[in-house]
Amino acid sequence: MPNAKMHADEVDIDASLVGRLVATQFPQWAALPIANVHSAGTDNAMYRLGDDMVVRLPRIPGAARQVDKEQRWLPHLAPHLPLDLPVPLGKGVPGEGYDLPWSVYRWLDGDNAYDEPIVDLGHAAVELGRFVAALRQVDATGGPASFRGGPVRTREDDVRAAIRDLGADGTVDAVAASAAWEEVLRLPQWDGEPVWIHSDLLPGNLLVRKGRLSAVIDFGGLGVGDPACDMMVAWTLLSAETRDLFREAAAVDDGTWARGRGWALCFGLMAEHYYRVKNPVLASVGRRAMFQALADYQQTA
Repeated sequence: MPNAKMHADEVDIDASLVGRLVATQFPQWAALPIANVHSAGTDNAMYRLGDDMVVRLPRIPGAARQVDKEQRWLPHLAPHLPLDLPVPLGKGVPGEGYDLPWSVYRWLDGDNAYDEPIVDLGHAAVELGRFVAALRQVDATGGPASFRGGPVRTREDDVRAAIRDLGADGTVDAVAASAAWEEVLRLPQWDGEPVWIHSDLLPGNLLVRKGRLSAVIDFGGLGVGDPACDMMVAWTLLSAETRDLFREAAAVDDGTWARGRGWALCFGLMAEHYYRVKNPVLASVGRRAMFQALADYQQTA
């Protein structure tokens, strides 16, 4: 079955198309079986190719630029990072009625952290903190700007709309959410040099094997900018009891931590607002981030 569509400009992708693309451009793999990989990802569709590879295809034209970026930068970053990353094996070009570039990667064993909960969140918090700290240390010269690397206030209109609608239907306390968002807008902004950030450290982009964090995937949002957005994982995944472990390992200052909580609130409100019908899995991650962040704001009010 083709992937369910979440966007108005989403292209048609199914296993038959993937098979034709592989057979035409990578004939050495033409005989391998192809199977859809179910995912809550919003930008790309994935199909397993044999036992050891996965084909990743942009769902929307706006995601096409991710192909060259991942092909260029993942091999540069991987040697410096403490967790496994996707390994590019091939780059496909438009064809067979599909007008976008696409990639073949080595298959990484494991389930995403939404489907297979992490057994030891404390250990995962430290591992994730070390990961983002190591990522920041890699030379960022020439790196592309991250879509979450600038000020969170650029999402003002979307956040306000989410607060209005979610408040109206009783999902969230609009007064509390508005007060928290006003606090976010008052935060001093990042004035350091841009650093590498994953930008999308959600449970669906973390792989788990035997209950332990094993890999970070989906570097479509990879770029350079303010490191704050990589703090979001503290509220999308971690518990109140393990956040400090992550923060210590990540080695960030108070301002970056506060801006990261602002990103968690922003993401949570927007994901719940936009995806609760189209992508309930991602909406549930957003809902968790939203309520966890709001609880933090209320404790410090």
